[in-house]
Amino acid sequence: MTDSMEFDVIIVGGGPSGLSCAIRLQQLARETGRELSVCLLEKGSEIGAHILSGAVLEPRALNELFPDWQTMDAPVKLKVSEDRFLYMTEDKARRLPTPPTMHNYENYLISLGNLCRWLAQQAEGLGVQIFAGFAARELIFDDAGKVAGVRTGEFGRGKDGQEKAEYQPPMELRATYTLLGEGCRGSLTRGLEERFELRKDSGPQTYGIGLKELWDIPAENHQPGLVEHSVGWPLDTATYGGSFLYHQENHQVAIGMVIGLDYQNPYLNPFKEFQRFKTHPAVRKHLEGGKRVSYGARSLTEGGYQAIPQLVFPGGALMGCAAGFMNVPKIKGTHTAMKSGMVLAETVFDAIAEKKDLQAYPEKLKASWVYDELYRVRNIRPAFRKGLWAGLAYAALDTYLLRGKAPWTFKHHADHTALKPASACQPIEYPKPDGKVSFDILSSVFLSSTNHEEDQPVHLTLKDASVPIAVNLKEYDAPEQRYCPAGVYEIVEENNQPRLQINAQNCVHCKTCDIKDPTQNIVWVPPEGGGGPNYPNM
Repeated sequence: MTDSMEFDVIIVGGGPSGLSCAIRLQQLARETGRELSVCLLEKGSEIGAHILSGAVLEPRALNELFPDWQTMDAPVKLKVSEDRFLYMTEDKARRLPTPPTMHNYENYLISLGNLCRWLAQQAEGLGVQIFAGFAARELIFDDAGKVAGVRTGEFGRGKDGQEKAEYQPPMELRATYTLLGEGCRGSLTRGLEERFELRKDSGPQTYGIGLKELWDIPAENHQPGLVEHSVGWPLDTATYGGSFLYHQENHQVAIGMVIGLDYQNPYLNPFKEFQRFKTHPAVRKHLEGGKRVSYGARSLTEGGYQAIPQLVFPGGALMGCAAGFMNVPKIKGTHTAMKSGMVLAETVFDAIAEKKDLQAYPEKLKASWVYDELYRVRNIRPAFRKGLWAGLAYAALDTYLLRGKAPWTFKHHADHTALKPASACQPIEYPKPDGKVSFDILSSVFLSSTNHEEDQPVHLTLKDASVPIAVNLKEYDAPEQRYCPAGVYEIVEENNQPRLQINAQNCVHCKTCDIKDPTQNIVWVPPEGGGGPNYPNM
């Protein structure tokens, strides 16, 4: 029998947008003396377990949510002390002027996972009920087709589909409003976009894959507050991407790479590009003598202004990276995600007494600084489709002369359409990992503390089981073996025939396969709640 609970508001996702929305709802309830029941679901084992970001925080939204956060022991301590922007060749690093969008001197170096843990404490203190380890598997619709809540995933069903002794049925959580802050490429969001045609008036969302490591380094190498970004090597000039290197608190360095998922060569391997990047002399010097302590990967939205879908659907709305509010030229999305959640909370609070729809939300958001910020930089990311130099040239023109007010808006193309056939591309030779600054994929996944109950249905599903061999292997040399940053997909021989093996237990929930698969045959669905990575301090 399925248990059922009822709330005024259900929020799916314990990231910056969902937590800010929950907090703002209860702040308003306290200010007006009203009672409001708010439930927040998080599929990770705890709040922050699945959160991965650079991260440099622009505190604008945090200032609005908690004006006194600096006296509240928030994990936001270290201000940026120096900004560097580099162009890399194979053995040189040339310093360039830092673009205005990337100036960080009033910003902070943080662990976004730790900030979300702190936000969760504030939310619970205000009366929000947080259920971590519960994945929202599907939406509940009422007889009129309106979203009426969510159904969580089951526990204890085996790979064979049969119930095990410890089986627990799903729970039904019903609410007046269901708000989705699932983050990039959320599974429920994707279904709603199709059901309600939320993208009929917008361009397709585009994405990048971000890979990150955390290192403990010797004190003599540590420069607290240093922020360093780069473009160029090891990527070719046709591939969008770049790196980040942040000297954080406690003698730690966060280092990572973001690669646009509109890359063309099916032989490109984002994980190996990142490992190769760290061997550059200008990068290695930061890491030598240190120890790698964590690894993770996550896709991120890059479509910006022109890829924002219709935000409201019957019974709820989208916020944060589920809607795609990342500012790509800034390389920041936390402040915009938080603000979108806060604006949505204010809209819900005004509407809930009379159970009105939430159509005021998009208008309120358009009147906020979020839309103005995204509109001004809307053309910079798509300009890089013409290559690195064309992109940099246009970015300079747009930033310094047009100031974001060009009378045109560039269009996007879906990332999975960009991949060329293997026959039209050259394989890429990657160096073997040296075990000092570059590493293999399995030892990296180990550092993500990823864990899944092995005897459960595979959560990386195929629409057509024949496509991986008949299409992906034949035409693209099985790119899923390379674009996955966790070694989930392998082509193995069985009875002298190739077969796709899915190592679902390795999955770090990055969603890259769901995005980049050239035939869109791979569909990521939530595994049992609590499964996946357990990122510390990321």
